[in-house]
Amino acid sequence: MPPQTRRTSFPTVVIERDTDSEESSSDEEEEEEDDVVEAEEVENGEAVEEEPVAKKREKVPITISLKKVCKVCKRTGHEAGFKGATYIDCPMKPCFLCKMPGHTTMNCPHRVATEHGVIPAPHRNAHNSMEYVFERQIRPSVSKIKPAFVVPDQVHCGVIRYHSRRVTCLEFHPTNNNILLSGDKKGQLGVWDFGKVHEKIVYGNIHGCILNNMKFNPANDGTVYAASSDGTISCTDLETGISLSLMNLNPNGWQGPSSWRMLYGLDVNPEKSLVLVADNVGLLYLVDMRSNSKVGEATLIHKKGSKVVGLHCNPVQPDLLLSCGNDHFARIWDMRQLKAGSSLYNLAHKRVVNSAYFSPQSGSKILTTSQDNRLRVWDSIFGNLDSPSREIVHSHDFNRHLTPFRAEWDPKDPSESLVVIGRYISENYNGAALHPIDFIDISNGQLIAEITEPNITTISPVNKLHPRDDVLASGSSRSLFIWRPKEESEIVQEKDEKKIIVCGGKAEKKLNKKFAGESDDSDDDLSTLKSKNSKPGKAAPKTSRYSIKGKR
Repeated sequence: MPPQTRRTSFPTVVIERDTDSEESSSDEEEEEEDDVVEAEEVENGEAVEEEPVAKKREKVPITISLKKVCKVCKRTGHEAGFKGATYIDCPMKPCFLCKMPGHTTMNCPHRVATEHGVIPAPHRNAHNSMEYVFERQIRPSVSKIKPAFVVPDQVHCGVIRYHSRRVTCLEFHPTNNNILLSGDKKGQLGVWDFGKVHEKIVYGNIHGCILNNMKFNPANDGTVYAASSDGTISCTDLETGISLSLMNLNPNGWQGPSSWRMLYGLDVNPEKSLVLVADNVGLLYLVDMRSNSKVGEATLIHKKGSKVVGLHCNPVQPDLLLSCGNDHFARIWDMRQLKAGSSLYNLAHKRVVNSAYFSPQSGSKILTTSQDNRLRVWDSIFGNLDSPSREIVHSHDFNRHLTPFRAEWDPKDPSESLVVIGRYISENYNGAALHPIDFIDISNGQLIAEITEPNITTISPVNKLHPRDDVLASGSSRSLFIWRPKEESEIVQEKDEKKIIVCGGKAEKKLNKKFAGESDDSDDDLSTLKSKNSKPGKAAPKTSRYSIKGKR
């Protein structure tokens, strides 16, 4: 055995943190592992001198060895991840896209296939009375002839660095076509009139951390309910910014991670006037919208200790509730017989389920998004739900801290077959690595369109289609963008030139750079946006208006 030597001393270096900037949370931001602290700090006197000892120690030179370390398997000798627009697979793991061995992501058959890798399944009759009623009464209301899909494929306007943290959710106003609501990781609620572009406001005093979901009050379109990771449900007046807390799961404040409760999934049952919200330990809570108070006791609807990240009431029969969570299941419930273990169906997935939605018009289909790079479709909730009707391979399994990808229905599509979802793996567009937003026909898995903007180089995981207009809203990092069809954008441009608003003085100086010249998980605070202690209803600072050329 070779003799071992022991290092006797190390130089101590103090790294000072800027006290003006907020510390990033460990569960949301990646630490930069490749940064090397240079020895200039020692020369500038920033190093802490060691206490004098009796015997003078000799200075030992420090040798830094830079080795290739794989970020996937943590082994040395190879690298994995993005290099430009190319994703390099780890040789110790299967294909990152389809999760199958024998090939790489760049030549994955599901990546180059026209239909994005559909695994079809025949319709299986359940031979029960419910399916008979569905076929006679509900099925005729679903259009069998697919209309021509209208895809918003051109950026019409946007707000750069609108939020101080990355966007987490979007919601269109139910009656005003030009109002878009957005939430971010810091708990801020943004209200933007994209019809006038420059009219925007950010309320930063509603929640203390991530705003996960929000829904409008069906009886009053001037108020919105929101669920946050600070454990509270808020009811906010959009005109004044005054917020009322309907429930607080952490009344005593921070008592440690074991006792802290966070709220994720949220939806509204208009027939029962209830707000439904679920937390990070598998519990479902009911809040009465009339009395603004909690109703009954919490019900365990998923595995104890797992997050319930999504709730959705059936648009035709609101008593049917669809939930999904980190226990790899999406579950269907009957609100009239709601108790632990009483789910009607349990839809199994291989990994975490990011979202689960009923179809927007008939409520007879189910669409789920899972972290195993699969979109799963059930064509009929009255049929056999043991396995999905189709599985569509799509890239949305990310290994960085982003808002989870969720496939969203097009609420205007009478055939209930068009969905939109952002893509994680980048593509090479004339030398630029861009992350498209995909429009997919879930009836056959065909990729209808992939829309990109050369100046938007960040990932767009949050996307929402307008319920009445041919408009798509996307959240990319801290910015918001409105997409319209190219022909419609040209008509609108005759009246009003397309605009991109840049928030913050620093951003204005970097106007010549790309729209989103920052990392997707960049969550640095903007000093121009108001802090947590700002007064309700205070608007964001004024921003200049800039014109932008259209896509060429």
